[in-house]
Amino acid sequence: MAVIIIAEAGVNHNGDLRLAREMVKAAKRAGADYVKFQTAKPELVISTFAPKAEYQKSTTGESESQLDMCRAIHLPLSDYAGLKALCEEEGIGFMSTPFDLESVSLLAELGQDWMKVPSGEITNLPYLRAVARSGQKVILSTGMARMEEIDDAVKILTGRHPDYPSESSLTPDDIIVLHCTTEYPCPYPDVNLRAMLAIRDRLGVRVGYSDHTKGLEVSLAAVAMGAEVIEKHFTLSRLLPGPDHKASLEPDELADLVSQIRHIESAMGSGIKEPAKSEIPNMTVARKSIVASRPIRKGELLTADNLTVKRPGNGVSPMLWDKVIGTTAADDFEYDQLIHL
Repeated sequence: MAVIIIAEAGVNHNGDLRLAREMVKAAKRAGADYVKFQTAKPELVISTFAPKAEYQKSTTGESESQLDMCRAIHLPLSDYAGLKALCEEEGIGFMSTPFDLESVSLLAELGQDWMKVPSGEITNLPYLRAVARSGQKVILSTGMARMEEIDDAVKILTGRHPDYPSESSLTPDDIIVLHCTTEYPCPYPDVNLRAMLAIRDRLGVRVGYSDHTKGLEVSLAAVAMGAEVIEKHFTLSRLLPGPDHKASLEPDELADLVSQIRHIESAMGSGIKEPAKSEIPNMTVARKSIVASRPIRKGELLTADNLTVKRPGNGVSPMLWDKVIGTTAADDFEYDQLIHL
């Protein structure tokens, strides 16, 4: 199964529908499988008392509240049907992360291949129940979460939690859990990629990685380790104002990421160790055969004194050395000539 590559547009359109539409087209050109937005009514998500994160302060200043910042960069809910239609027209999957119950209902009605649950909602029981009721398959981000919290969320989403009942038709196979570190950009020592494998092994779910680091290498390492989904923020330009642009890829970098992931997928192979089709012609060149180390006459005893091992490898294999020694020459052999039995 091919790795699902999600180009995370998020709110990097800065609340401008024209930019959001351009981001759909840019993600398609880069080769991503999905372009993902963030859907919210900010006043349903953020209280007037909520402070900005430090990275938000450093990128957008401290003069406005988190609520005012988000009001300025979110699209109205009415824009998402048009964005989904554009994705269908362009031939790229549409996805958006809901941050409130009204947005969950809207996106469930629009229909998506996957409902994306953000890291901040992993401990939001009413929200998780609403997502579970939607019946849509789920990609769950786990930034800031402990294993027990992830386990709780997966059980709620699948209606299997003994303490938090929920209406759900989902099974664990319908959920992909993304390891994630909620910092923008994420310092490399805080990535902890092995946690992705720990989630897979502990919870028995499919896993992926939501990458907030600056480069491409951590996403590529995650693919090599078995990630089934890679999510990466992108922007039309890191010079644009807004909280997430500086930790995002530009379109040409996103295209490089997609290309390199596809190369790694191809390179992973079947796991069966056998000669590759491309290397078979080189076996004759690189391997060796038993040859005469001096002229040998027919009937002469073959010994370690008149035989040696040299390229090419299309003669008697040196693995038969013990069987050849002590036999007699079937023909005359010149110096360096391949022997035969």
